[in-house]
Amino acid sequence: MEGQRLYKWLWCARLVKTRSLAAKLIEGGKVRVNGARALKVSRHVRLGDVVTGTGVSAGRLFVVRVMREAERRGPAAIARSLYEDLTPEAPRSAS
Repeated sequence: MEGQRLYKWLWCARLVKTRSLAAKLIEGGKVRVNGARALKVSRHVRLGDVVTGTGVSAGRLFVVRVMREAERRGPAAIARSLYEDLTPEAPRSAS
């Protein structure tokens, strides 16, 4: 796996709605790759990289491991095959 630009991979994996939103989040320091803040949209992700982001969907955290590259954006079922979801479960509030 040679790698794919982070902003495009986030969009293809359907973790963001648009490539421009992905770019904005990366430039704003809201995305990390293997624990290091990714500040350039040209940053490449490779098989096995762990991508962490916040502010993507209503400020929620996501943690995913890159499993595949994507040539283009496809249906949600295919997008889910691009990553392994490592996001911890949100703590449940006591009622």
